[in-house]
Amino acid sequence: MATEDLARRARELLSMTGGSASRSLNQLVGLVSRQVPGCSGATAAVWRGAEPVVRAASHPDLAELFELQLTAGSAPWLDALDSLDALASTDALASTGTVSCPDTLDEERWPGFAAAALARGVRCCVTLAQRSGDQALTLTMFGARPRSLDPDQLPLAELLVAFGGAIMGNADAYDGMQRTVLRLRESVESSALLDQARGVLMHARGCSADDAWQQMRAMSAAQHITMTEVAQQVIESQGEGAPEAGAG
Repeated sequence: MATEDLARRARELLSMTGGSASRSLNQLVGLVSRQVPGCSGATAAVWRGAEPVVRAASHPDLAELFELQLTAGSAPWLDALDSLDALASTDALASTGTVSCPDTLDEERWPGFAAAALARGVRCCVTLAQRSGDQALTLTMFGARPRSLDPDQLPLAELLVAFGGAIMGNADAYDGMQRTVLRLRESVESSALLDQARGVLMHARGCSADDAWQQMRAMSAAQHITMTEVAQQVIESQGEGAPEAGAG
């Protein structure tokens, strides 16, 4: 595997700012599975505290293994998260931790994990974890043979974790932008509804725009409902005659 090729593919992932966090993680585990020698599959998760808020797996068996060990509360990736707290200092904004299992057949630290992993054909794994702010990203690589994950490739995998963290930042920014767009859209739709209702009142009562607005405000206060709800009432009732201000 060429370092340049891996870096290029990682940069391609980094440029994917238009996708969701879930899609970005799926791209990340797929890239790791294909590019890291000895890696037969991978899982990744974005954590806030002890809860994985987004997760991905290259294979269904690995997704099942992740969920099983999350419930059990014992797994290499959980220890990797714990190691971040041990590594971090009060001045550190980000830190990286690594936990490895050379052979699940000889593993004694996580007996439940080792048994579940062996049942799924996993003989070794390496977990990398990175924290940035209140988020953490874990990336676990699995091998079908004992010690098949070359330690010399770990710096490259760490590079992927760093890119993955940046991807999550981009995805969060994209999600935030989408929420802002939704709020703006709702605001525009609400304004259009209010203008339509005000026009109905002006036509029905022969009043000015300001008078119609004041009447709608009075209806809102009297019925304890929002101005948008008042507007909907006014529009729905235009065929029956506009409602009286203050009507309950």
